[in-house]
Amino acid sequence: MEQFNTKGVCSRQINFDVKDNKITNVSFINGCAGNAIGLSALIEGMEIDEAIKRLKGIDCRGKGTSCPDQLSIALEKYKKKAVK
Repeated sequence: MEQFNTKGVCSRQINFDVKDNKITNVSFINGCAGNAIGLSALIEGMEIDEAIKRLKGIDCRGKGTSCPDQLSIALEKYKKKAVK
């Protein structure tokens, strides 16, 4: 299970697994439950690069980031770690 501590959003942590380059078991700690559950359901089984492409740069109320954007950052960090 990968754990990513978020910055600038209501959710404080995102947890997820990756199997065969696909995202599984996404969960958000805190934040808006409905949006977190919906995002988790939509992203389940999606390839990492596709998820990054769709989520990167989404802004929440002018904060410069959002929970979807933070998930894209977490996935990018995971990819860098997996390459090593």
